[in-house]
Formats: sequence, C-alpha cells, structure tokens
Amino acid sequence: MFKKGTTMKFDLDYIEKLVTLVSDSELTELALEDGDRAILLKKEKEVVTAQTVAVAAPAAIAAPAAPIAAKAENTTEETKSEETGTPITSPMVGTFYSAPSPGAKPFVQVGDVVSKGQVVCIIEAMKLMNEIEAEVSGKITKILVEDGKPVEYGQVLMYVE
Repeated sequence: MFKKGTTMKFDLDYIEKLVTLVSDSELTELALEDGDRAILLKKEKEVVTAQTVAVAAPAAIAAPAAPIAAKAENTTEETKSEETGTPITSPMVGTFYSAPSPGAKPFVQVGDVVSKGQVVCIIEAMKLMNEIEAEVSGKITKILVEDGKPVEYGQVLMYVE
C-alpha cells in the first residue's frame, strides 16, 4: 500500500476515513505501520477506537488516542433510571483501581461526600498511575466499575449527585 521510504501522513481526514471504513464494515481491526509510526483501529461492541503506536522499540506504545467516532449504544430504560447525578468518566483506556494500593481503603464508596478536585480513583495506563479527580462536589451515588477491571475512554466510572 505504501512504498518503502515514503512518509505516511496521519492527518485527521485520513484517520476519519479509516474509522468510517472500520465502522461501516465487518472489520474488527485495522493496523497500518510506516517506519517508527503506526496506527491501530479496533472495533469492539460497535465502538471504534484509535491508537497511535510507536514501533521504534517493541515494548514502547504511545498513549491511546481518544475515539474519533463512536456509535451510541442502545441503553435500556432500566439503565437510564439508575443514572443519577453527574457522571465521572474515564479520560483514557486503562485499568480501574478504587484504592491507592492493594488492601488499602478505597478513595470513595457509595454514599461518600466528595469535593471538586478530590481523587476518586486511579486509572493505570502503560504502567502509569493516573489519579482521577471529581469535577463536581457532591455525594457518590453509584460506582459502576469493579476494582482491577479494564475501562475504556469515556466510560462512566461513577456518579456524583
């Protein structure tokens, strides 16, 4: 597809076309590589995510990019009735941790009152621990993710009312 020695541009229009291709087809994954740059598109549960990957070192992977396009998943009336308050969403793909270390007390539990800027959980991405802070003050009404489980970009972690 690309001639060796040519530079593959990853401009936004090109990436959007690739996302549309994956979304509208039965493809579940598309990977393109050019020297030290690569792009990986994966479709899971009708949501397309994009990742850029550095391939200079086999173990080096760049931070995942935000999904370029996503189809809304159908939600049931039951789920909608349980949604109360302001959602706290994951800003990245990673692993959810409710406490600062194994066996430690969780940052928050249902019923706890939090202040804006208070750490409510950790998302581990590429061996980096990212503290997630409450964007609003209020009471934690629901925690939707279990400790140690993977989370996606934009996934609702908990609700603050």
